[in-house]
Amino acid sequence: MASGSASVMPDARGTRPEDERLGARRTTVYALQHILTMYGGLIAVPLVVASAAGYDAQTTALLVAAALFVGGFATFLQAWGLPKIGSQLPLVQGVSFTGIATMLSVLATGGGMQSVMGSIMVASVIGFLAAPFFARVLRFFPPVVTGSIITTIGITLVPVAASWSMGGTREAPDYGALENIALAGFTLLAVLLLSKFGGAMLSRLAILVAIVLGTAVAWAVGLADFSGVGQGPWVSLPTPFHFGLPTFHAAAIVAMTIVILVNMAETTADILALSEITGSRINSARIADGLRADMLSSAVAPVFNSFTQTAFVQNVGLVAITKVKSRYVVAVGGVFMVLLGMLPVLGQVIAAIPLPVMGGAGFVLFGTVMSSGIRTLARVDYRGGMNLIIVAVSLSFGMVPIVEPDFYAAFPEWVGIIFSSGISSAAVAALAMNFFFNELSNHRRSTETMGLGTVGLRVLSPREAEALQDGDQFVDGRLLDARGREIPFATSQEQYESVRERINAGELKSLDDIRAACHEK
Repeated sequence: MASGSASVMPDARGTRPEDERLGARRTTVYALQHILTMYGGLIAVPLVVASAAGYDAQTTALLVAAALFVGGFATFLQAWGLPKIGSQLPLVQGVSFTGIATMLSVLATGGGMQSVMGSIMVASVIGFLAAPFFARVLRFFPPVVTGSIITTIGITLVPVAASWSMGGTREAPDYGALENIALAGFTLLAVLLLSKFGGAMLSRLAILVAIVLGTAVAWAVGLADFSGVGQGPWVSLPTPFHFGLPTFHAAAIVAMTIVILVNMAETTADILALSEITGSRINSARIADGLRADMLSSAVAPVFNSFTQTAFVQNVGLVAITKVKSRYVVAVGGVFMVLLGMLPVLGQVIAAIPLPVMGGAGFVLFGTVMSSGIRTLARVDYRGGMNLIIVAVSLSFGMVPIVEPDFYAAFPEWVGIIFSSGISSAAVAALAMNFFFNELSNHRRSTETMGLGTVGLRVLSPREAEALQDGDQFVDGRLLDARGREIPFATSQEQYESVRERINAGELKSLDDIRAACHEK
């Protein structure tokens, strides 16, 4: 097992799903598939910012290369991990979409790229210092909250897949043309057929093979242009502070700090989503490690001419589809991204893949994230009706920026920064309602019925049934402790581990909750 944070939690066998080591060939192929999956989203932010700043093609290419270089560094740091830094999960990092509005605002007010870079550096340091405190909210992320957030993540990405399928650029004359949509449909069909009939190996590589097939078809019919490949230098090392030394302005730093907090919330949601998919055990310390990696890479990014970093949710969907949970695959992908950032010609090849091809694959990837959230919501107890309301309002709140992007146009800028993201909107709504409708009421009920909160709750496995404490006794077929509180029995070691984990996470807060969990099948 690779060295890393002391907060890592092994499973009952002493190993973790994400620590699986594959052969060199399989690792390389799966790593390439991760890069292809996130490439379109990765280069989108630098292209938008470069266009708004009026940069020429050479400077735009520099920003794209910088995004690859820093994204690769951030991905390797997150997946491989250092002591107290990195979640050690197969989590791909890249430039965050959340900061686009703030960066464009800073550019429009005359702050320039130096002010953008300075605000990112300071805000990221603030986020790094706040990571341990931010991660302690894990107990406030029960399935009703995580399920709502994960489902919203998938929903918010569907328009991206649709836009890519139509051509990606609304101003383009062929945007929405039938040939673009047909190309996306062909790629989607290829993914489905390969997943169903491709056998063990091809089904896991369905996304990659479908992208290759879709690109080949696009080239054959004249929808893919590789003429730009090989133009310009083949090797280009990043130049630190290409735009000059950063400058620091209070207003830009405050606005960017809000962006950073939103990024931290989204990364937390992505870590939780990935833990559901991989079956990894996550605690608040491990989330803090992941957030530190996020913030460290974001603080370093401006040095190499890039922007805030965050987890890429489309790659979470890829893990769900391929069932390849190895973090070493993603770490190797990070190395490839760094090389792509230094070898523009290789990036030019990937950039030539038509967006409709990526759109067809995107429907599967993003839909898988959505279905993962729905699976989590299936574990929610809807008795009493409040959890149903939490899910309903959270999903609706998350949909508002999608169906009506200008909904927050009249609000103060900081409101728009936070709630213009459907993911952060759903997260705020779910967390707030769960706290007021569940946390506070459960705390009061637990205090009234047990004399204290969750302190002292216990659950025994069959192997531990004989390890009773002083004062424990059986009364009317129930095991009671010295204070007369019942101690439920788990029916298996697996259930015992699950209940203990839910107690530690704060999901089970009363004797009734534990008793119900011990009777779950």
